[in-house]
Amino acid sequence: MTTARRIVLLGIDGANPILMRQWARDGTLPNLASLLARGLSGPTENLPGFFIGSTWPSFYTGTSPARHGFHYQVQLRPGTYDLYRPEKDRLVKIPAFWHYLSQAGRRTAILDVPLTQLESQINGVQTVEWGGHDAVYGFQAAPPELAIAIRTRFGDHPLGSTCDGVRKSVADYQRFTARLVRGVQKKAELTRYLLGKERWDFFAQVFTETHCVGHQCWHLHDEHHPAHDPGLAAKMTDPIRTVYAAVDQAIGEIVRESGDALIVVLSTHGMSSFYGAQFLLREILVKLGVTQSLQQQASSTANESKLASVARALWHLLPPIARARLAPLRDLLARPDAAPESESSLGIDPARSLCFPLSNGLGVGGIRLNLAGREPNGTIRPGDEAAAFMAQLSADLLEIVDERTGGRLVRRVLRTRDLYDGPHLDALPDLLVEWNDEVATGSSCVAGGEGALVTAHSAKIGRVEHENAYGRTGEHRPEGIFIAAGPNVSPGEMTRPVSILDFAPTFCELLGVAFPISDGTPIPELVGQQPAATTPGSASRDPRTALR
Repeated sequence: MTTARRIVLLGIDGANPILMRQWARDGTLPNLASLLARGLSGPTENLPGFFIGSTWPSFYTGTSPARHGFHYQVQLRPGTYDLYRPEKDRLVKIPAFWHYLSQAGRRTAILDVPLTQLESQINGVQTVEWGGHDAVYGFQAAPPELAIAIRTRFGDHPLGSTCDGVRKSVADYQRFTARLVRGVQKKAELTRYLLGKERWDFFAQVFTETHCVGHQCWHLHDEHHPAHDPGLAAKMTDPIRTVYAAVDQAIGEIVRESGDALIVVLSTHGMSSFYGAQFLLREILVKLGVTQSLQQQASSTANESKLASVARALWHLLPPIARARLAPLRDLLARPDAAPESESSLGIDPARSLCFPLSNGLGVGGIRLNLAGREPNGTIRPGDEAAAFMAQLSADLLEIVDERTGGRLVRRVLRTRDLYDGPHLDALPDLLVEWNDEVATGSSCVAGGEGALVTAHSAKIGRVEHENAYGRTGEHRPEGIFIAAGPNVSPGEMTRPVSILDFAPTFCELLGVAFPISDGTPIPELVGQQPAATTPGSASRDPRTALR
């Protein structure tokens, strides 16, 4: 078995792997190019249906949501029809791999790994959300005096607690990009400062600035995006390329100070254009007759739909100059249809609903059966009745097309129980609706025009139409990338994808620590159990992520 004396993990959160390789080749990312040339690299793959909200918890526990219990920031409280936020209880139900490293006496530094809680007995240091994309707990550190030291020496992250916000002008996007770049630079300074404090056995830092810029600025990068404004894009450099380049420079600085450590660069999941029609799922289920909204909500939704249609028609009658001036007010009043559900009741009539939607990320919708014996007022019996219902509902969803293109709106429907097992399986959606990312549904409202109108159609639902007024223009993809470079690592490019579940047991094995609970296995090419299956420099290409 290969052992590593020290490991430095550098996360590039939500980065597109095709762009990373492309920009490494053309000189934009010289430090990643160097690591690719001398290290082992390959694609990473995520868990089917769970590659958005639960990606990082699955990575650091080495288990699926059926075992660690977290699938999204808003979940169904077991035994009720109410939603709650898991961090108010405990975000994940089993320990992260650094818990076992600490128990075994390994000195560990964990900085800004997304969606984590403080490890109360970490043998080292930890920060939570100093500069993270998903603000759940706010900035915390262990030991507590570390938070004071960081704020005194480095201040707060320049972006603040969220990267969401309405942006229209060149100046808006330039300020946003500049804050992200400065955030990357501050993270590099903080990382180098702590790296110099002692010889850590395991050190991790995650750059979530790539995540932010991908969500907010994909329309400036991708000329085929519904919100792409050539005039706006021509007046500024590509924000995504700019932030990626800043992270590359930071990685170069950190690697130079990491000595003989094994360097692992990891993008757990990717980013591309916004897609999916999660904002239509509830109405689709109502149209199919399997979900019954509360009467008050149904009446309100119908009235809102009528008012929205009238408002949309009036908006198009306005002259362009008037629309430009009124666009900020319209955006302020727009309903955030694609936003995750807030903590509240599901808003369904459980006595008359066979199933109901659950938030699971905008690229993959969740549907939960109203199962007798599990739900308080279950209407479907487990076994053959539930199986027949899921088969019919899946078929009905797969028949829905986008009227603009004629393409299927749903790529596939997965049954969670067929894929996963664990003590928290019943806390998850029963069906996972993967929206077809070849059918673009990206909002165009950020460009100052009307939102993208999405019309779903099938024989059973008729026409279901709504405007996608969501502000983000980029959304996640399940594909990522890793690069490992250092002692005893043979250079090359792997031809098989590596599961994100495999990294936690790999790190523990490399450091000689037992990892008792895992759905993954150590990566043979890194722990020295077999030679790497590689190809000399030909990266795999997925047409759904190989964007301009």
